[in-house]
Amino acid sequence: MAVRKFKPTTPGQRHKIIGTFEEITASVPEKSLVSGKRSTGGRNNVGKMTMRYIGGGHKRKYRFIDFKRNKDGVPAVVKTIEYDPNRSARIALLYYADGEKRYIIAPNGLQIGSTLMSGETAAPEIGNALPLQNIPVGTVIHNIELRPGQGAALVRSAGNFAQLTSREGKYCVIKLPSGEVRQILSACKATIGSVGNSDHALESSGKAGRSRWLGRRPHNRGVVMNPVDHPMGGGEGRASGGHPRSRKGLYAKGLKTRAPKKQSSKYIIERRK
Repeated sequence: MAVRKFKPTTPGQRHKIIGTFEEITASVPEKSLVSGKRSTGGRNNVGKMTMRYIGGGHKRKYRFIDFKRNKDGVPAVVKTIEYDPNRSARIALLYYADGEKRYIIAPNGLQIGSTLMSGETAAPEIGNALPLQNIPVGTVIHNIELRPGQGAALVRSAGNFAQLTSREGKYCVIKLPSGEVRQILSACKATIGSVGNSDHALESSGKAGRSRWLGRRPHNRGVVMNPVDHPMGGGEGRASGGHPRSRKGLYAKGLKTRAPKKQSSKYIIERRK
């Protein structure tokens, strides 16, 4: 894992920092695990723009990722590690002993040719998926389920990891990347290790064009608009705009929007920082 910096031969190269892709071993995805992906440009079913600053970008194919890891007791060999345009992490192609192929999110340190397992009998080694009740306390984990059998919902992006800190009855206490400490049912599965491509946080696009390739259009700040267009618009000169709020007038940047009587609040021991 490393990043490349470029000599400032052009304004776009000056601040460009990108990954090296040295861990990637295949350039074409497995055809049986790929489908077409439509781009909406932020429009709904009647063509009205409902999300601003979206559109364009390179065409993508969706790779089906196995977040459930429900082939318990069947060993799988890591065949390739590939790029996925739909997420920041890399993905790994597994060949199971019964002939099935599946993609998983590639953890840090996963080697091609290594054998992975899932289920209660799996060893707590990198890339193996097992219930939280079978994972030793203090282990670094990712791809954590919130409900048994639902599939991984937490800690899936590049470089992220959580830690299993303790057990309380039928729950395990997990420290999440945000700093939140919460209880999760011990029957839920998680994968050992941290998510790969940890240098993703160091990358810098270097030019606006690279954002356009990713489907992001120029973003207008509310402060530079007129009062008719945004609650923070208007004023003489470069007015700051008052309290930050959305276009609909809802306060932003610091206002807690979590529902006060949310059902899952009882599982949160310590709120995120």
